[in-house]
Amino acid sequence: MSDSQLRYCPDLFRYQRRVSREVLVGNVPVGGTNPIRIQSMITADTRDTEACVKEVLELAEAGCEIVRITAQTKKYAANLEHIRNGVRGAGCEVPLVADIHFKPDAALEAAKWVEKVRVNPGNFVDKKKFEVREYSDVEYEAELARIREKFEPLVTLCKELGRSMRIGTNHGSLSDRIMNRYGDTPLGMVESALEFVRIARDLDYHEIIFSMKASNPKVMIEAYRLLVARLEQEGPDWNYPIHLGVTEAGDGEDGRIKSAIGIGSLLEDGIGDTIRVSLTEDAVHEIPVARALAAPFNDRNRGCRSYGLPQAAAETDCDEPLQPLTSSWDPFSYERRHSAVMEVGGHELGGDRMFRVVTTQKKWDALSHKLDKLGDFQPEIVLEKSGVVALDPRDEEAMAKVNARPEAAMVTVCDGIDLEVIPAYRLLASRLEARHPILLKDVLDHPDDGEGEFLETLLVAARTIGSLICDGIGDAVILQGEEAPGQSLRLSYNILQAAGARIFKTDYVACPSCGRTLFNLQSTTQKIREATGHLKGVRIAVMGCIVNGPGEMADADFGYVGGAPGKINLYVGKEAVKFNLPEEEAVDRLIDLINEHGKWIDPPVRAPVEV
Repeated sequence: MSDSQLRYCPDLFRYQRRVSREVLVGNVPVGGTNPIRIQSMITADTRDTEACVKEVLELAEAGCEIVRITAQTKKYAANLEHIRNGVRGAGCEVPLVADIHFKPDAALEAAKWVEKVRVNPGNFVDKKKFEVREYSDVEYEAELARIREKFEPLVTLCKELGRSMRIGTNHGSLSDRIMNRYGDTPLGMVESALEFVRIARDLDYHEIIFSMKASNPKVMIEAYRLLVARLEQEGPDWNYPIHLGVTEAGDGEDGRIKSAIGIGSLLEDGIGDTIRVSLTEDAVHEIPVARALAAPFNDRNRGCRSYGLPQAAAETDCDEPLQPLTSSWDPFSYERRHSAVMEVGGHELGGDRMFRVVTTQKKWDALSHKLDKLGDFQPEIVLEKSGVVALDPRDEEAMAKVNARPEAAMVTVCDGIDLEVIPAYRLLASRLEARHPILLKDVLDHPDDGEGEFLETLLVAARTIGSLICDGIGDAVILQGEEAPGQSLRLSYNILQAAGARIFKTDYVACPSCGRTLFNLQSTTQKIREATGHLKGVRIAVMGCIVNGPGEMADADFGYVGGAPGKINLYVGKEAVKFNLPEEEAVDRLIDLINEHGKWIDPPVRAPVEV
């Protein structure tokens, strides 16, 4: 079956949660009809029993349902026994997960003490050498036999002890074998996981959960969609639960936005049974964000839910075929919709032009006296003066009228209709001639009192607008859910940045801390931001260790990676160019490296930004 025939959800215009089998993680069932489960990971050194127990209990108290702990070596893994005993002795039954990279013997030890083992197929057996070579079919089969020899003992032990397993592919750590046959692609991520699951299935082991994490939301979304489509293709008993996460999302508002785009867009399509929001902050701060992301989907009824389509469509069987946006739309490969270039309010938009930020006249008036103090968060187009055509995409007469226009028009979905945002814009894009640019909205109704929780406003806006951008839809954005003029502009720009639609500031890929981290990620990331935050369009990766470093830095210009305790390695792209720099001078050396490659400019002096 070709990619064009693959299907990742039954219907793009109605919510239906993917039907998965139930997998037990200790006493917590994942998948099936269970709620979307919330996970996180502690940051303490795994050898420090007291600190680990304390962090696990804090996460459980905050509402975390499954807690992951790194196990770098067999010695680290052995201490999971004492951590488990301390947690259980405190009366806490939260399931524990061992995070394994590079060390099959550590996995075998960890499986004795925890309820679940996470294996990264990219480095469970392989160490990344980034060798460029072609594998013959015979050589490839020999590689698979080598993997089987190392992986089978863990599968057998997990089956005997009743442990579950996550086969967790990371975009940043694909093996040389996968890289050379499939490339650094979503397909490579999926195939990497399937190699391991086929071995498990041969041993009749099915307590498996999948994940396909990446720091780029577009890559992450494409990988999960392709995974689900491939599982459907393999057969009904391949309905394993899915763990969602954007790895190296970063901190603060940017980290929350990027997580909402990646995780939220997949939840909107019914994909995902458990989630982890990875922030470069204390792990306990991840839990409220994850709970807020999962809440609207846990509240939805299982099964089909009409999104206000005509009644005949609402009553059709849930198993009806996927309705494509256009005949050429490919959900597994990003391509921006081909609209015409037009000028609105003195700004070009559509085609290959940058996304534009629209605001209302009321918000423009509120900010007009201090535009020079808003820095990069500038309003560009006033909605009421834009000439935008607002319509209900179900209205065939209105759609025909717009499509009959000789000139292109900016089109949006009208407010107050009984459609959810994402299905409404998908329907609009499927019925509107491609030449007409589209204005995206975060909500189709205005808040009554403007007193909503900012986190919820942020997550909804990022989930809806970010998801549509990753589908290739949209040429301009307006935030209606946030009443504060400055904040709505800031959110608009930050969503565009996180979705890769408009890069207006330095872009950071920053991993969450864990027990493998070799320096203080939070303070270091902040220090790097302060030194480099004015470098528009430069992408900098900040990695606590080497596990995901080179791969997740594939799109980054420069990387700052922990190489040993107190020592930092600096990268240009995937290539390490400076080794074992003392941590106290590494940020200065990073600046020197940026300067050497012609991407450094001195920071401007200007008034503080007001929002």
